Amino acid sequence: MSEADAIGAVPLGTPGTRLRAARKRSGQSLADIAARTRIPQRHLEAIERDEYDALPSTTYSVGFARAYARTVGDDEVAVAAAVRAQLDGQTRARHDFQAFEPADPARVPPRTLAWVAAVIAVLLLGTYGIWRATLGAGSDPQVVAVEPAAAPRPAPKAAPAPATAPPAGPVLLTATDAVWIKVTDASGASLVQRELKPGETYQVPPGTPGPKLTFSRPEALTVSVGGVPVPPLGPPARLVKNALLTPEALRARTPTP
Repeated sequence: MSEADAIGAVPLGTPGTRLRAARKRSGQSLADIAARTRIPQRHLEAIERDEYDALPSTTYSVGFARAYARTVGDDEVAVAAAVRAQLDGQTRARHDFQAFEPADPARVPPRTLAWVAAVIAVLLLGTYGIWRATLGAGSDPQVVAVEPAAAPRPAPKAAPAPATAPPAGPVLLTATDAVWIKVTDASGASLVQRELKPGETYQVPPGTPGPKLTFSRPEALTVSVGGVPVPPLGPPARLVKNALLTPEALRARTPTP
């Protein structure tokens, strides 16, 4: 039987009334139907009351009604057709009602109120325009160009003083008057031992380990390192013993008071 033929086979009454009667004839409760069909009992109750708006959709309504009818031994095709016809009728009635529903006079504002609102809006706009014009005429802002502050110039750095290289070169002994000298190395071996005449010089052999000088009359002998004189090695008219003659030791000397 098709759904079109089944609609005519449905007895008087709604599909929910028919299903409820069939359930009672079968001696089952809604809980029994829910357990067998796995349809929530609240949905079965809505079907019996023909409240299909409580169901998710038309498809669910028709499907649940068919399962209900099958469980209670009723014609599921006829019941499904009746449910679909009832849903279609409800939909058409709802659309027709919405299409021809007259407007609620209480919701339509009176014409006088609309005119008053328009006049108030115009007055507000005019007042705002006058206020803006007055504000613009009364205040003439002056644009002052602000020159960016000149960045401070870094202070010129002082040129570094040229590093004075320590005198290097041979150690030279020059007699300004007759003077007796004795030069030995670190082991005590004698390198020279004699009297220098005025203007006579003696150069300590480069590379000599720990050369030492013993002499008299320091005022009669000039000592230089690389051509740079160093302070006297002792006070005048005194005997000086074992004065170290390395360039480092001679450059570190201070003048004798």
